[in-house]
Amino acid sequence: MIKPSAFIPAALKPALNSIQQRLSLGLIGVVILVGLLLAQVSLWVFDQGLRRYLNTHLQEESETLLAALVRGPNGIELDPQRIGSSYRRPFSGYYFLIDFDGKQWRSRSLWDHQLPQTNTRGLQADLQDGPEAQQLLVYSAQFRRFGKTIVIQVAQDYTPMLDNFRRMQWMGAGLGLAALIILVLLQRYLVARSLRPLEDLRLQIAQLQQGQRTTLATSVPEELQPLVAQLNRLTQHTEDRLKRSRNALGNLGHALKTPLAILFSLANRHELNNQPALRDNLRTQLQQMQERISRELARARLAGEALPGAHFHCATELPDLISTLQLIHRRDLQIQWSAPDKLRLPWDREDILELLGNLLDNACKWARQQVQVSIAQLPASQQFELVIEDDGPGIAEAEREQVLSRGTRIDEQVQGHGLGLGIVRDIVEHCGGTLQLQQSSLDGLAVVIHLPAANAD
Repeated sequence: MIKPSAFIPAALKPALNSIQQRLSLGLIGVVILVGLLLAQVSLWVFDQGLRRYLNTHLQEESETLLAALVRGPNGIELDPQRIGSSYRRPFSGYYFLIDFDGKQWRSRSLWDHQLPQTNTRGLQADLQDGPEAQQLLVYSAQFRRFGKTIVIQVAQDYTPMLDNFRRMQWMGAGLGLAALIILVLLQRYLVARSLRPLEDLRLQIAQLQQGQRTTLATSVPEELQPLVAQLNRLTQHTEDRLKRSRNALGNLGHALKTPLAILFSLANRHELNNQPALRDNLRTQLQQMQERISRELARARLAGEALPGAHFHCATELPDLISTLQLIHRRDLQIQWSAPDKLRLPWDREDILELLGNLLDNACKWARQQVQVSIAQLPASQQFELVIEDDGPGIAEAEREQVLSRGTRIDEQVQGHGLGLGIVRDIVEHCGGTLQLQQSSLDGLAVVIHLPAANAD
């Protein structure tokens, strides 16, 4: 039966991470694009407004220079009294060039630099190279005066404005970066806060899987309440069904035990001594029936991965199990166990008790003085290792595979039937592990079991 605790924590975590990443990347991308767009639009609007203002100013300057052209003793002359002082100071940033009837007047501020000739009238779209690596905003105007065509070019250094733009860009970039960092942190906080109920639910489901809780907390947001209620009902339903199945199997075992005992008693009656073949055949069939029933009941009751709260806690379960075995077997038998503190096997408690109980019972039957059991989690291979050793006679290597077969026994002098290791193998295979018989460090038999640790995640 598939239980939600087996897959929901692993499924929710990538989903939560994906949602957080997509929201983060999406908001960051939007913020960056909007910031860049606003910065570019703002600079463009400011630049166009400044150029329109300077266009008006340069137009007025061209008209002032037109008025400075007067008739003199030598014909048309440029009246220096009507020219601003900035045009007489070298590289001042204000320049003009006047073409009139083959004559040309240049501002002294140009020094030896020549303004480029323009073919279009009005404010030039592109900046022109000026003296001292200046970038000039050039305005060209054409007038009719004194019966002649007059072309006046007026230029102003635009470099200070460009420098201001760059400073504004750096300031904007700095402020934008600071705002972006604040927005990202705020966004992460808001997303984490919004998804916190889902993260809490994932952790609760992981705790449910690990046996640390029996139900999910119902104090969740309204949107998650149906999911939590369904999971709690599914978990409870699964647990109820498993309990009913185990109770039914137990009742079936008790119901069959009495008829089998009666049949065994009848098979041993002296009336059958005159028919040894019939008696032996009847005993054999009854023995096989008993072993088959025990085997199938043991297989049917396997739960595999534990229900909530039903995990096997080594430090709690092993001492009670060993005390029981010492009461059943010799009190002078030394049974030692070792397991890390708080180690929990992520399988059904009853299954692990059945597994260890069969192995330790066999070890106690064959041991001379000492039995050892150790349980550990191997970090390198991500597996749980269970080792049960005794100082008994052991089993020859050629006979070990035969012993693992159901119902097979090497020495009939020890009480009991050979079904124990077969049941152990069923449990190990059901948990996805491996079972090996090896030579013990105590000179007896060592049963080594490896179970995958994936169920512990």
